[in-house]
Amino acid sequence: ANKFVSKDNYNVAPRQRLPVMVEQDGKREAILMQWGFIPFFSKDPTKGFRPINTVSETAFEKNMWRTAVKTHRALIPARGFYEWKKLYDDKGKVERKVPYYIHPKSIDIFSFAGIYSIWNDAEGHPLFTFSIMTTAPNEEMKEIHDRMPVILRPEQETSWLEPANSEPEQLAKLLVPYEDHGLDMYEVSSDVNSPKNNDKHLAQAVGK
Repeated sequence: ANKFVSKDNYNVAPRQRLPVMVEQDGKREAILMQWGFIPFFSKDPTKGFRPINTVSETAFEKNMWRTAVKTHRALIPARGFYEWKKLYDDKGKVERKVPYYIHPKSIDIFSFAGIYSIWNDAEGHPLFTFSIMTTAPNEEMKEIHDRMPVILRPEQETSWLEPANSEPEQLAKLLVPYEDHGLDMYEVSSDVNSPKNNDKHLAQAVGK
């Protein structure tokens, strides 16, 4: 049974707390974590950048991410995600950004590849935070953005969580663009630009 029973969230925003799946002692467990990564070595979590995404190609090389990629991998459950396509004027300046809703055609609920961190305050109270791994865009995402989140197929989830898979060579095969022509995407209401709006109309195609 799901211990986090709540209404559907159609407009997730940074610093919200979400159920994230991790593996502990061979069993999967859901833990509420804040979206926006704070490394365990941070002196003050209230200061500095709290990235919501991690560039997978360089994660093993960066001190910020190295430990988490090796030892703290997670699954971020989702039905889809939003991305904004930039429209330019005749002078090459961004005129506006159009939101799109994007989801796999063949999977209703999927997982993003994620990493998490446990930061402890002076009294030892833990704060769990996470970030979503990103990669190069697939064929259809290129029309919208130059990056995309890593979407795991169900059969890949176990490999991503497997503690023994801690080397770059083992994980690189999972940190790849989703298959070409495997995504459905369509323009949605600009209401999604405000986190105050949160209902199912945000994920519906404009004009429908």
